[in-house]
Amino acid sequence: MSSQSVESSPVVLITGTSSGIGLAAAVAAAQAGWRTVATLRDTSRSDALREAAAEAGVELDIRQLDVTDAASVTAAIDSVVADHGRLDALVNNAGAGHLGTLENETVDDVRKVMEVNFFGVLAASKAALPHLRASGGRLITVTSVGGIIGQPFNEAYCAAKFAVEGYMESLAPVAATLGVKVSVIEPGAVATEFVSNIGVDLEGVVAEAGVYAPALQAYINRTVGQFLNGAQTPAQVAESVMEALTAESPAFRIQTSDWARGFTGTKIADLDGSAVLGLTSTWVA
Repeated sequence: MSSQSVESSPVVLITGTSSGIGLAAAVAAAQAGWRTVATLRDTSRSDALREAAAEAGVELDIRQLDVTDAASVTAAIDSVVADHGRLDALVNNAGAGHLGTLENETVDDVRKVMEVNFFGVLAASKAALPHLRASGGRLITVTSVGGIIGQPFNEAYCAAKFAVEGYMESLAPVAATLGVKVSVIEPGAVATEFVSNIGVDLEGVVAEAGVYAPALQAYINRTVGQFLNGAQTPAQVAESVMEALTAESPAFRIQTSDWARGFTGTKIADLDGSAVLGLTSTWVA
């Protein structure tokens, strides 16, 4: 690709690219001809990202960005625009899993989950929006089927994803009046190491769960099985990210699999909540 064509290529910034969906999306975007800025909170954890880029034969602009640090967010986005001259898309992917239930955790624990998974998305989006308006760009956020259906022992995580979905659904028509397309990507289980994503010792959590231990153990058994046997690959989810990046008129809400479409459809057709609770109650029985 010539330097002239490189300079005219669209620019995308993706958060949370050290592994999983973010890593796969960064490589896929670069393969599709985007100038891809792959960001991560700790750049010392970029080895897997660099190896994937080298294996795919693409170049990535790897930078530090911590979505929970306002100065980091502003510095990263300002430097991208200064160096590349524009920003055509932001993919909010950075996030963290969480396992717990209200009686066994503090309200501050819940706030920390919201900081990463909700307020971090807002901080990056706010910093990017002036540049996306200038380019007629795209604001894409990786949420979850947990942003549609609340799931046992995921109260805080689902609350954050519900909040993101509601915020972006409300923002989408406003942003559209200024030429910015807004989409959310809703994966189900993704083969990115369930245990490491939530960052806890599962046996220890069950041992400390008190009266909730039987329900928690049932939930863990069901969920680990789903991640082992029915999960999508990060590359498959990245295909949906690319759909949101490249489709002429991308949908606002994009599920990443037939399973995710069926699962979220349960909620959309469930006016009194009985179908959802009837389903998720079996997860903890």
